[in-house]
Amino acid sequence: MKRYRREDENSYALGITLTFELLKFAPKQARKIYIHSKMQEGESLDRLKELAGSLRVPVEYGDKPFNILSQKENCFCIGEFEKFNRPLSKDASHVVLHNPSNAGNLGTIMRSAVGFGIKDLAIIKPSVDEFDVKTVRASMGAVFHLNIRLFDSFDDYLKEYGNRNLYPFMLKGRKNLSELEFEKPWSLIFGNEATGLPDSFLNIGTGVVISHSDNIDSLNLPIAASIALYAATRKDFGKGD
Repeated sequence: MKRYRREDENSYALGITLTFELLKFAPKQARKIYIHSKMQEGESLDRLKELAGSLRVPVEYGDKPFNILSQKENCFCIGEFEKFNRPLSKDASHVVLHNPSNAGNLGTIMRSAVGFGIKDLAIIKPSVDEFDVKTVRASMGAVFHLNIRLFDSFDDYLKEYGNRNLYPFMLKGRKNLSELEFEKPWSLIFGNEATGLPDSFLNIGTGVVISHSDNIDSLNLPIAASIALYAATRKDFGKGD
């Protein structure tokens, strides 16, 4: 075993909570479960082994994988899984991330998307690795709920999924988020953490700005995405006007 690399076919879910998410929501991708010698016997471990057994996922005891893969002293369970590339639903609403560069931010946005009922994520390259161990951990297992597709360019995304309402979030957006009524199916489009979306996106769909005080220059990406997701889905959860 060696440390995870982007070109590897498999990645890892660190911790028993993420491993349960893997087995429950992406069972066909699960390849092996590793258990540390310090893992306490009990109901959680029994349930994990029972679920893994029902899926015919092998369970291996030993500390070596943890020395290689985990820097956390309290990680006693690792789920190994095969990476996946699932097609997006053309009828569903999407989150589109243009050149995301931070694994923690990407994982947090995955979690927010799933939390607000969105299961389709498009990522425009170049980008951080969607299956990096840090991304998987930050998503708290939400990555296993998602359909994820990578595209070489935004134009490539539009060729397949352009028949929808597009909402690029930009500081130069013409429409304030508080004034907007989202029309389904929609795509919420967000730019890179440092540079945002290029000005070319001003000519795409309806540009949206999230107003805030002058005490900051901008919101960070996962917070902006979470606010936008709440606004776009609040009526679906019975919280609309």
